[in-house]
Amino acid sequence: MKKKLPIGIQSFKEIRSGPYYYVDKTPFVARLVDEGKYYFLCRPRRFGKSLFLDTLKQAFLGRRELFEGLYLERNWDWGKSYPVIHLDFAGGVVKEARELEDWILHQLKLNQKNLSIKCEDTHDYRTCFEELIIRAYEAYQEKVVVLIDEYDKPILDCIEERERARKLRDILKNLYSVLKPLDSYLRFVFITGVSKFSKVSLFSGLNQLQDITLSPRYATICGYTQEELEGVFSEELEGEDLEAIRCWYNGYSFCGESVYNPFDVLLYLSERKFRAYWFETGTPTFLVKLLMERGFYLPRMEGFRASERLLGSFDVDHIEPETLLFQAGYLTVKKCENTIRGVLYHLGYPNKEVKVSLNEYLFVCLTEVRGDEEEELIGGAEEALREGRLEDFKRILRSLFAGIPYEWHKKAELSRYEGYYASVVYSFLVGTGLEVIAEDYTSKGRIDLTIKVEDKVYIIEFKVMEGDEARALEVLRSKEYEEKYRAQAGEIYLVGIDFDLKERNITRFEWVKVSQR
Repeated sequence: MKKKLPIGIQSFKEIRSGPYYYVDKTPFVARLVDEGKYYFLCRPRRFGKSLFLDTLKQAFLGRRELFEGLYLERNWDWGKSYPVIHLDFAGGVVKEARELEDWILHQLKLNQKNLSIKCEDTHDYRTCFEELIIRAYEAYQEKVVVLIDEYDKPILDCIEERERARKLRDILKNLYSVLKPLDSYLRFVFITGVSKFSKVSLFSGLNQLQDITLSPRYATICGYTQEELEGVFSEELEGEDLEAIRCWYNGYSFCGESVYNPFDVLLYLSERKFRAYWFETGTPTFLVKLLMERGFYLPRMEGFRASERLLGSFDVDHIEPETLLFQAGYLTVKKCENTIRGVLYHLGYPNKEVKVSLNEYLFVCLTEVRGDEEEELIGGAEEALREGRLEDFKRILRSLFAGIPYEWHKKAELSRYEGYYASVVYSFLVGTGLEVIAEDYTSKGRIDLTIKVEDKVYIIEFKVMEGDEARALEVLRSKEYEEKYRAQAGEIYLVGIDFDLKERNITRFEWVKVSQR
C-alpha cells in the first residue's frame, strides 16, 4: 500500500497506525529520559512540536506496538508504564482570564477521566492540578509524567493588549508553579512553546528546567534533516529539484545541523508547487507594528548578532524586535560565536520562503502599495534590473515613493525614521525574488545593498540628505567596493540614491558602469 503524507496530523498513534511516512525522532526520546527530567523546547509554529510531545506520551504509556521498527523499540523499558498528564493550549483562542481558567479546568477534567481519577477540588485550577499529580502518583504507584504543549499560546494570542496578556501570564505562572514543590512525585516534565519567556516571568522557582532550544545535541529534534528528507521521502522526491527545495524550505538552524520545516515539505510534496505554505498560515501584524514603532532598519535582518540574553528575554513588559523575529521563525541562527561575554548568535533569514514572503508583507505595510500596483512595480523593477535599464529602474522607484499617501507619512511619523527609505527599497527588491544582499561586507567596508541578477551586479549606497554632504554616488566611488565583484560579474554598476525628508522622495538617482569582464 502506498504511503501517505501526514499533513496536519499531530497524533503519533494515528501516523503509526496508518500507511503514513514517519521520520524517526525516537532516539531523542531515549536521550532526554536518560539524561534529565525537566525540559523546555522553543520552536516556531507548525514545526512538529506537538507530534514529538505525543511520541513522548505514547512511550511513557508503554504502547510498544506503535514503535515497531523504530529506534525506541529496542531502547526503552517496556516493562513499565507511567501516568501521563497532558495539557494542550494549542486549540482555541482565549481572551479573558476567566476563559483561561475554565480552559485549564477543562483540560484537567479530561486528564482525570483518562487516568480514572476524581479530584475533590474542581474549581481552583492550581489546587486541582496539584491534587491530580498527587492522586495519579498514589493510584498508579509510579511517578507522574507532565507534558505541556504550546504553554505560551494564550499570552501570544493577545500580545497586542498588554494588560490582558499580563493577566493571562500571571494565571499560567500560577499553574506552572505547582511543579516545583512536587518534584518527588514527578518522573518527567516536557514543556514546548513558540516563545521563550524568562524564568522569572513565567517559570519562577522552576530552576531545574533545562532549556534545550539552542542545544546542538537537540538541534534536529524537530524538522527534517537533509538525510531524513532524502531517505524517508525518496519515492516522493523522484524527478524533483532537490536544490530548489533546499533553497526554499531548509535553513532553520538551532546551533546544529540545519533542518527543513516539515509543514512546508509535506505541502510541497502534495501540491508540487513552490509556495510560502508556512508563512501564509500566520499574519505577523504585531511584529510589523513593533518594527515600525522602533524604526527598525530592515536590511539589518540580513545578518546581525544577538546575545543569549536578547534571544531569551521575551516578556509582555519588554519585547525586542530581534527576539520576536527569532522566536517566531523569521530569523534563524547562522553561526554561534564564543566570546568572553558568552555566546554570540549571528542571525539571518532561514530560506527563500521567509526572506521573500516577509519582505513582500513588510513592503505593503511600509507603503500601503498593494494589488495590481504592487505587481506592476515589482515586475517592472525585476525586468529593468535584468536588462540593465537603470533609467527605468529610477522611474519605478520614484513612482513608488510618489504613490505613498501623505497621510501615511504623517501617521508613521517618518520624519524621525530615516531608515524608512532604505527599508522600503530593500523590502521592495527582496520581494522581487532577486538575490539581494544587505550590509554586504568587503575588505573596504560595508555596502548598503548589493543586487545580483545573472551576470550583473548592482552596488547601491543610500543617503538621506540634510545639508551639503557628499552625494551617495560620490561616497560609493571613493570606497572601491566593486573590487569584490570584478572577477565574478560581467557588468558592475555603482548606484547612488539620495533621499530628501521634506520631499519624501528620491532627489538624486545616479549611476556609473565601472567594470565589464
